Amino acid sequence: MSTPVSYRIRPVAPEAHLFEVSVTLAQPAADGQVLRLPAWIPGSYMIREFARHIVAIRAESGRKAVALTKLDKHSWLAAPAKGALTVHYTVYAYDLSVRGAYLDGERGFYNGTSVFLQADGFENAPCEVEILPPADKALAKWQVATSLPALECKKSGFGRYRAANYDELIDHPVELGEFERVSFKACGVPHEFVVSGKYKADLKRLAADTKRICEWQIRFFGEPAPFDRYVFMLFVGGDIYGGLEHRASTALVASRDDLPQHGEAGINDGYLKLLGLISHEYFHTWNVKRMKPAAFTPYDLNREGHTTLLWAFEGITSYYDDLALVRCGLIDEKRYLGLLAKTITGVARGNGRNKQTLADSSFDAWSKYYRQDENSPNSIVSYYTKGSLAALALDLYIRKHSRGASSLDTVMQALWQKWLADGKGLAEDEWERVAEQVTGLKLGKFFDMAIRSTRELPLAELLAGQGVEMQLLPADSASDGGSVVDEIVSGAVRPTLGVKTAGDALGVKLSAVLDGGAAQAAGLSGGDVVIAVNGVRVSDLDKALRRYRVGSKLKLHAFRRDELLSFRVTLQGMPADTCRLRLTADGGAWIKG
Repeated sequence: MSTPVSYRIRPVAPEAHLFEVSVTLAQPAADGQVLRLPAWIPGSYMIREFARHIVAIRAESGRKAVALTKLDKHSWLAAPAKGALTVHYTVYAYDLSVRGAYLDGERGFYNGTSVFLQADGFENAPCEVEILPPADKALAKWQVATSLPALECKKSGFGRYRAANYDELIDHPVELGEFERVSFKACGVPHEFVVSGKYKADLKRLAADTKRICEWQIRFFGEPAPFDRYVFMLFVGGDIYGGLEHRASTALVASRDDLPQHGEAGINDGYLKLLGLISHEYFHTWNVKRMKPAAFTPYDLNREGHTTLLWAFEGITSYYDDLALVRCGLIDEKRYLGLLAKTITGVARGNGRNKQTLADSSFDAWSKYYRQDENSPNSIVSYYTKGSLAALALDLYIRKHSRGASSLDTVMQALWQKWLADGKGLAEDEWERVAEQVTGLKLGKFFDMAIRSTRELPLAELLAGQGVEMQLLPADSASDGGSVVDEIVSGAVRPTLGVKTAGDALGVKLSAVLDGGAAQAAGLSGGDVVIAVNGVRVSDLDKALRRYRVGSKLKLHAFRRDELLSFRVTLQGMPADTCRLRLTADGGAWIKG
């Protein structure tokens, strides 16, 4: 046998969403071999218990059955075997997200964490995997796309691949199906975009725009790129969105409507959202896939890995994802400020920012951010969005106090050089220490305020120093999420219930009831379905409230579970939580670097 650990995987029953997988160990542990499937996947901080999707499992050695004993929800013990041990198992795959595995008659996709058992004691052993084609002749045109290094493959991509160890094996997702490919080089490195799903789009435009993003990011950290080849895997469908980073690839899902169309010259909001997602996941190539917290070095995929630093790896990445679009020339400063205004508004509308610090948000991601409920807007803050604003504030603070000699760019580039030199993860206080060392500034008070307290970030003051005026005003309409304007003007204050809503067949579902709002004061709760306002059926709550003024007293009828309840509500005015930004004639110089 050529390698200590060999895997085989085949899509055996697309109609039933089943992969057939096997792992063979040339020399299993003499006293019995433990095998386990990860409980979570790097980049998505929630225990997902992938082993629940294993629907059948057995072991053999020399064609003789070997007893398997289940140790816990994701681990098995194979009895001692004479010679090589092979474990065969079937995995149910019907998770359309970027985190799991999926298989039907149209396409297949998997992350290694969902399908490849890890053998205890073999974590650092070389691995080989053979990806076999489906037996169904109707799927004879299927291909393979992956950044996993190939050993011996057909033109279709089916064949044998290698990985230096288990960590590398599970960090190269695989796309299967009849997809389209478009290739380009960024700083001389081959890149490939693989797009699956039903769509019509200008993939050459997508590749050209993505190339600009990639080249800017590679040059930002410094050539050469930390990979020999990179693969974007994009599945497009209806109302879907998300991405997950890997060391030489990324898995993306997005709306088909967000793809660029032939003949379109500009960048509409949907395509801009997609480009921002691409930029975000690509920036992770450096910031979290290589530079990472010491808590993730190495990953323990059997249990949570707590760190207070997710704000630095997700929040800073969220800051640079849109900034890169300006700096590579895809959008201008005003378009960027429009995106920034929406982020500021989104954070300002969450009361959780007054209760949870960014350090705590990072640490509690496992139990709070990834397990949100109807009270989450009142209790948590996002280390993505507020983290990106903290990164902005830090960038502007460094530029101001170093008189332009340093910036957040300086810190990120220094952290990258440190990783190249030692390859080590960052201790919980090390990110801040490096920032102080390379800028020559005392930043402790800033970090205490921005990361370890719930005080408001001094964004208005810092932006003013860059020629950008900022104000928080009441929203103009339900769709008003913040904007960049030529002149900041406050309009009439609209009435509000203080809720977040979602559609429902009966009326309007209250997905969240905000602290201090009119709805909460009246006794309404998250999950209630409002069916009538003052005796009139309601399907659009915002439209219904336009008939009234601040201070108006209303009678609402709502279902809570199967009980019809009535509530007396006094409407409040919209809070000043909607950001307006105005760029002066000589402002915004930092945006372009």
